[in-house]
This record gives sequence, C-alpha cells and structure tokens, in this order.
Amino acid sequence: MIDRIETLKEKKLIGKNVTMSYLENKTFELWCAFMPRRKEIKNNVDANLYSLEVYPAGHFDNFDPADEFEKWAAIEVLDFNEIPTEMEALTIPSGLYSVFIHKGPATEAHKTYNSIFVEWLPNSPYTVDDRPHFAVMGSHYKKDDPESEEEIWIPIKYKN
Repeated sequence: MIDRIETLKEKKLIGKNVTMSYLENKTFELWCAFMPRRKEIKNNVDANLYSLEVYPAGHFDNFDPADEFEKWAAIEVLDFNEIPTEMEALTIPSGLYSVFIHKGPATEAHKTYNSIFVEWLPNSPYTVDDRPHFAVMGSHYKKDDPESEEEIWIPIKYKN
C-alpha cells in the first residue's frame, strides 16, 4: 500500500483556498475557480497540481466531519515574487511524509484514504503530524479514468 517514506524539502505554492469541512465540501468550487487562472502563475516548477489540506493542530484527535480546515488548489513555484491577484502563497515546511499512490478515479480516493488512516497508520510506528496534507496530480492523473494515478502525501512523525 505505501509507496515510500520521504523527507520533504520545503515547497512554495501559489493558489487559491477556501475554508470548508468534510460535511460542507467545497472542493469542486475551489478547482473550478483555480483551473481557468492557473496559467497566470508564471514561475512554476513543473506542471503538477497540488490539492492540499491545512488542518488546525489536533484536528484528528477527536475527528468531527463538521470541523473546518483550509483546502487549497495550487502549483509549486520557485519564489513568491509574482502572486496573481486573488491568489495566495503557502509554504509547506520540510518534514517526514508517508507517500501513497492512489490508482483509479478521483471519486474513489476515499477508499485509499480510509486504508491509510484505518489500516496502515495505526499499525505503523508513526502518527499524523501537524503539517499540510496534500495530493500531487502529475502526468498520470486523469481525474475519473480508472487508470488515473496521484500521489497522496501524509505528514508523519514517530509515535512517542
């Protein structure tokens, strides 16, 4: 299930974000607002898209699907010298991540996340860390195609 454990180097992203909960999911609206404007970001590192969640500290301690968090649609950039209007900058700090490959349509990603949090994580020497969670949608990402692939990055730290 797990592809690898990796120490991520700091990443700079530019994109759009919304505050939402799992009960009031605004992911579709966020991406509809971001995608037509993504080419306004001039200093991108590559063509990968980042779907990111920034959770408040302790978000998963007593999980409630009504709890709010920030959801981002973004692109990695070299620097923050030019940020298009109505977009914002976000830095992902360096740290340890578990990286999983979700294969299949995006609509079935919840199955992969369930396996990560219900099966893999409790049986691993790790716990979730308070850094952004994200998915990287690269050249193998095809949204609803059964052959689609995306990387899921979960911030982790060793259990105490």
